[in-house]
Amino acid sequence: MYDRTCRQLSPEDIARLDTAGTPRAIRLLIPDGVTAFTDLVHGEIKFDNRNIEDFVVLRSDGQPTYHLSVVADDIDMAITHVVRGDDHISNTPKHVLLFQALGHGVPAFAHVPLILGTDKKRLSKRHGATSVTEYTRMGYLPEAMMNFLALLGWSPGDDRELLNRDELIAAFALEGISGGNAVFNPEKLDWMNQQYIMRLATEELGSRLEPYLRDAGLWREEFATHRRSWYLGLVDLFKPRLTQLTNFAAEAGPFLTAEVATEEAAARKYLKPELAAPFRELRAAFDALDPFTTTATEQALRSIAERHTLKPAALIHATRVAVTGRAASPGLFEVLEILGRPVVVERMTAALGRYLHTE
Repeated sequence: MYDRTCRQLSPEDIARLDTAGTPRAIRLLIPDGVTAFTDLVHGEIKFDNRNIEDFVVLRSDGQPTYHLSVVADDIDMAITHVVRGDDHISNTPKHVLLFQALGHGVPAFAHVPLILGTDKKRLSKRHGATSVTEYTRMGYLPEAMMNFLALLGWSPGDDRELLNRDELIAAFALEGISGGNAVFNPEKLDWMNQQYIMRLATEELGSRLEPYLRDAGLWREEFATHRRSWYLGLVDLFKPRLTQLTNFAAEAGPFLTAEVATEEAAARKYLKPELAAPFRELRAAFDALDPFTTTATEQALRSIAERHTLKPAALIHATRVAVTGRAASPGLFEVLEILGRPVVVERMTAALGRYLHTE
């Protein structure tokens, strides 16, 4: 701590130093006793002034320090409440003393929990994304992000977790802030983002997905015009599977491109040689099916599976891999309808030639 050397200077020493142009800093003389304040989150906090040095408020180059700047700014703006992170508690007695030294009332202080990573260390770049714009690029909705952040270290006082902006404003009270640090849980953010995605009208969700499809090179202007209803049907199909908006471009790729990249492991598992005959028959049935609907395709598949004494699941998995290239997708029959008969038949034909070798 500063030993108050300059307080012992005689008037002659001060005059000599001034004449020599020696740089000087200005410090606040800390009085004896205790500095106390009532924190709106933590309650009464006291600091023994013996542990606070005479800190610099104006540097030798004439620039004010953080402590003087923030207090002067608060006075200038007539701040009544100072709400900031717990890491500022140690600065608060200095600020209280400055407010008093400047003859100004002390505002109310509320020190809120810090946000920690899942490793219980202070959130930083090593935990991943750190800016709002980065979370936007990752596909998080702003309203979900706001809701998630609001609940880090604060509770509305009941079991509600999904609150819009107006509800958050109406429910907020400093008394609801907890005293402990909050953990930024990415899994909880994903869950909350999915809840907000599900709440969006399909038309609105389709519009919000457009920038991500453009970035992935999958957007076509027809999705905004004559194929809008088809596009929104696709959005509605994948809506329950989206935790982030970026998922859509990856999940819906087989529907938005002519070429399908087949997962070889899935093909080996489900496109088995013994399915060649029923699969070929199913392709022919689909080719003749009119109308090509969810109900009609399901009836055709189950009928053929029964005729070949197969479990329907065997043909369902094989057909899914053939038309999407993947082992997992939304409901197969909804997938078939939205892809349409020509595309389905074409992809089943390609699968027969590549994996079942029957033609």
